[in-house]
Amino acid sequence: MNLTLQEIARVIGAKNDTNLLSDLPINKIEFDSRLIEKGDLFIPLKGLRDGHDFIDLAIEKGAVVTLSEKDLVDVPYLLVDDCLVALQTLASYYIDKTGVDVIAVTGSNGKTTTKDMIFDLLATTYPTYKTQGNYNNEIGLPYTILSMPKDTQKLVLEMGQDHLGDIALLSEIARPKLAAITLIGEAHLEFFGTRQKIAQGKMQLTKGMALDSLLLIPNDAIVDEFIPQGQTVKRFGQGGELYLTNLVEEKESLRFRVNFLDEELSIPVTGKYNATNAMIAAYIALEEGISQEKIISALAHLNLTKNRTEWKKASNGADILSDVYNANPTAMRLILETFANIPKNEAGRKLVVLADMKELGPTSQALHESMIDSLSPDDFDQIYLYGQDIKGLFDLAAAKFPQGTVHYFVKNDQQDDFEQLVATIVAELDRDDQILLKGSNSMNLAKIVDVLENKS
Repeated sequence: MNLTLQEIARVIGAKNDTNLLSDLPINKIEFDSRLIEKGDLFIPLKGLRDGHDFIDLAIEKGAVVTLSEKDLVDVPYLLVDDCLVALQTLASYYIDKTGVDVIAVTGSNGKTTTKDMIFDLLATTYPTYKTQGNYNNEIGLPYTILSMPKDTQKLVLEMGQDHLGDIALLSEIARPKLAAITLIGEAHLEFFGTRQKIAQGKMQLTKGMALDSLLLIPNDAIVDEFIPQGQTVKRFGQGGELYLTNLVEEKESLRFRVNFLDEELSIPVTGKYNATNAMIAAYIALEEGISQEKIISALAHLNLTKNRTEWKKASNGADILSDVYNANPTAMRLILETFANIPKNEAGRKLVVLADMKELGPTSQALHESMIDSLSPDDFDQIYLYGQDIKGLFDLAAAKFPQGTVHYFVKNDQQDDFEQLVATIVAELDRDDQILLKGSNSMNLAKIVDVLENKS
């Protein structure tokens, strides 16, 4: 970090007299007292616990100064009205000070994968940093900015939203030079109510963007009314300015062409939606001066965040298609389509495990039931459904599939059949089978993947 104590005090408008504090260089900022090291700045945020309760511990561990929303005694501190606002203000200032180019990514599905792809492509040529883990909110994004290495030239930021206005705030902090919205789906319908409101929230990505900065968006009419007049826009997908052709899906890879590069692209991940994500990344890389040769090579050797459409091996040799980090109806339909198109292993079957998709609001049961259109006895041999809102899908699938091939396991306040689900799958899965697992992270399907991988 390239900031000093007095510089920070000035930027955040510290309300106390800081003249007696030495103008020390700050090592890094932390809001978790357990991570504090000598020379750090501690930011006590309010969550399940009030970070102010850990100020003394942070100082003991070596913090040279702390922010605080109240006066302190015998502790070097900077007094502010709101520690979170101060963190965000400091991050926005740091963008200006460093001159780093910000590339922002959001979307109902694919934003983490697209962020990783953009990072891998830009890192072929520039010192590049990206959002780590799920640090894509009002705390994680400014923390990412302030944590980037000093030599960073390109910063790839993932932006998430739970409520209308979330993306606007993140965009105004980071002020992207380039940005992309991967997809307008049904994620977080519980908070937004309609897909149109989700589109409105995602399009608030433009709030911090200059009109001459580039925004990539799906060729989806639902976003049209939210495009600011004069905004530089490229649309992708069918009928858009950027599109892909000659898509070939294989078990562990995709091959395709895009209309702005001369050669075929290949990526080591399945799911045709990932071809669209790669197209977005490739176009951004091209805009940033990355050569076609480097784009092709980097896409062929991607290093993606785990648990996003990842093939694994069960201990008995069966193939596991793990997509268990999160789920919404669009993503579930797409992965079911991908799994259906993959050829079966010789003498093997296809098993599908689906769990509840969270935060879908009043339409949750209907959206779960709509998955029946993506489930066919011609494609899948056994179906395992787990949760509460997914019960209606079980009733529809049981009427569509042969008797005994569709199974339901309850999860509600009174009953949780998770252990029975695990035991049933372990007993059923044969060495030549392929199994897909998809559900929201809170449904804990990752544990089933772990059991299948490590069962002795």
